Amino acid sequence: MERFAGKNVLLTGAATGIGRATALRLAAEGATVFAVDVNAAGLAELGSGIHTRVVDVSDEDEVKAAVATAASTMGGIDVLANVAGIHRTTPLAALSLDDFRRLLDVNLLGTFLFCREAMPYLVDRKGVVVNTASTSATHAHPFMTAYAASKGAVLAFSISLAAEVAADGVRVVAVSPGGVVTPLMTSVTFPDGVDASFYGRIMPQVGFGDPEAIAGTIAYAASADGAYLTGVELRVDGGSHV
Repeated sequence: MERFAGKNVLLTGAATGIGRATALRLAAEGATVFAVDVNAAGLAELGSGIHTRVVDVSDEDEVKAAVATAASTMGGIDVLANVAGIHRTTPLAALSLDDFRRLLDVNLLGTFLFCREAMPYLVDRKGVVVNTASTSATHAHPFMTAYAASKGAVLAFSISLAAEVAADGVRVVAVSPGGVVTPLMTSVTFPDGVDASFYGRIMPQVGFGDPEAIAGTIAYAASADGAYLTGVELRVDGGSHV
């Protein structure tokens, strides 16, 4: 498929996991991709066909420079895909203020900053924003209160932003992955003595997914095939919350 032929994509969190799979998927469908991440080594592995830049998504100055460079390099921005994120699994009593703030800074603030800075370019080209939320935004995931709060905020932000920019011809869609095998997920640990039966109830009915499954959903949402989608959440969780 060449659904993104002639389209320019700015993508965060592109070095690993869902972000990496999305960068490769969109490039394979004809997009010009400008990929950012804090992981320089991971970005280098994307290959020479994808533009890359090392960026801390929570740093306002770095985001401003990255968006301006992306727009200049590609000649505009048609799609913004915010995939960058971090995860922590911590009981409330042990959750520090710094850890809570860091989750908000990366997951929520980073999404906000890229949306704000890229919006003028997206308006010019009647573009699309795809933000990555999570099933934890709407379903109970114990010991993930800070992560859930950050992703719940991303979902709420996305829905309201969709209403705000609809008249400008820009679509905004939130994608909420469930259990996906990524470095972020495999790094998660749980407190000693946790009741594993709860997590058994929210495991994907068809087994854990792979990053490519989520990349396919992002590609759909951002393409002309998803042209009638805006202000909605696409939950991609293998039936883990049915």
